[in-house]
Amino acid sequence: MSDIKIDITNIFDFVPESKIISMQEQISKCHKTIINKTGKGNNFLGWVDLPEKLDIDLLKDIETEAKRIQNIAEVFVVIGIGGSYLGARAVIEALSHNFANILDDKKKPKILYAGNNISEDYLSDLLDVLDKKDYALTVISKSGTTTEPAITFRILKKHLEKKYGKDNAKKRIIAITDKEKGALKKLSLKENYKTYIIPDDIGGRYSVLTPVGLLPIAVAGFDIHKLFEGAKTMRNISLSSSDLNLNPAAMYAAARNALYINGKSIEITVNFQPNMVFFTEWWKQLFGESEGKENKGIFPAGVSFTTDLHSMGQYIQQGVRNIFETVISIEKSQKNLKIPYDNDNLDGLNYIADKNIDYVNKMAELGTRLAHVKGGVPNISISIPEINEFYLGQLIYFYEFACAISGYFLGVNPFDQPGVEAYKKNMFALLGKPGFEKETEALKKI
Repeated sequence: MSDIKIDITNIFDFVPESKIISMQEQISKCHKTIINKTGKGNNFLGWVDLPEKLDIDLLKDIETEAKRIQNIAEVFVVIGIGGSYLGARAVIEALSHNFANILDDKKKPKILYAGNNISEDYLSDLLDVLDKKDYALTVISKSGTTTEPAITFRILKKHLEKKYGKDNAKKRIIAITDKEKGALKKLSLKENYKTYIIPDDIGGRYSVLTPVGLLPIAVAGFDIHKLFEGAKTMRNISLSSSDLNLNPAAMYAAARNALYINGKSIEITVNFQPNMVFFTEWWKQLFGESEGKENKGIFPAGVSFTTDLHSMGQYIQQGVRNIFETVISIEKSQKNLKIPYDNDNLDGLNYIADKNIDYVNKMAELGTRLAHVKGGVPNISISIPEINEFYLGQLIYFYEFACAISGYFLGVNPFDQPGVEAYKKNMFALLGKPGFEKETEALKKI
C-alpha cells in the first residue's frame, strides 16, 4: 500500500473517468518498456533498480565522509548545475528549519550552492562569506567541463589553496564525477581528491539517490538510509503492477497526459509549504528536460501558495484555460502553533482563535482547489503523510517513475536533452572558444 495518495476526481469535469480508464493499455505498454528496458534511452535506466541495489558500504562511507566535513567546515559548498544540485537542494530545504542559515547550529555546516549561474556578483558575494568561514566543497560534474560549475570550481579551488595551502585544500575538496573519463576525473586522480562515482546509466536529473544527492544531504545532517527506504517502498509499488488503481505513478502519468490531449498544455505544481519550493524546482527540471522535445510536452511551472495567490492567483483563476494544477499536499505539520484570542479583535480573526495555523492553511488549500476547478482549472492532488526522509524518498521515486512512463507515452526519449546544447554552441562561439570559429563567423553575420 502506497503512502502517497493521488486524487484525480477534480479532473473529471474536463476529462471523463472513462477516458482515463481507456488509457490503461497504453500505460501498461509504457510500464513494460521501462521494466524490460526496451525503449528509447534504455541505457539510462539505472535509477529504476537503484533502491533495490543499495550499497550499504557506499552509504556508510558517505556518512563517514559527511561527519569528517561536519568537523572541519562551517560551510559546505555544493558546486553543480541542474540535476547536479537540484535534487540535493530539494531534499535539504524540505527537511531543514525554514531559517536554517540564520540559526547558529555548529553541528551542521550551512549548505551553500554555486556553479548554477555565471553571476559575477553572486560569486563575489560567496567569496566574501568564504573569506570568513571554514569551508569545504564538493564539485559535481561527469565531464568537469560544464561551463558554470567549471568556472566556479576554478575560482574556489584557487581560493581554498590560498586560504589553507595546497595540501590542506585537497582534503576539503570532494569530487563526484565519471568513473573513468573526463577533466574532473583526471584532476581528481592527479590531486588525490576524495572521489565518488556518478553511475554511467543514471542521468543528472535522476541522480538524487546517488552520491550526487546523498553526500550533500548527509553533510546537512539527514538520514540517507531512510531516504533509500522510502524510495525502495515506492519502487516495489511502481514495478509490481501497471494497474492505474494500484500504481499511483501510472495514474499520475495517465491523468496528466489525458489533460494534455484535451488541450491543457501547462502543468502548475503547487505547494503550500515554503520549504517545498526547491522540490518544485527539481520537479520542473525532471519533467521539463525529459518531455520537452520534438515540439511536444507539458510545460512545467510552479507556484507557492498562499503567497502566489496574491500574484499568480488572478491568472490561474481567470486567465487562458490551457493550465491544470497538481497540488503536493502535506497531511501533517511538523510544528504546533495556534492563533491566539484577542480581546479587541480589530483584525476580526477571533472566529479562528485557538485554531492551528496548519488547519487554516488546509482550508486555504481546499478553498483554492474548489475555486480553481470552478474557474476551469483541473486539479490533481498528490499527498504524503508528512515531510521526512522516508516520504521524500517515496515522492522522489514516484515522480521519476511517472516521468519515465509519461515520456514514453508521449513517444519521446525521457532520458536525453539534445536541446540543452543549442545555447552552449552560441555562447562558445561568442566567447571565441577554439573549435567554434565557423559558428563565430556565422553569428557575426546576423
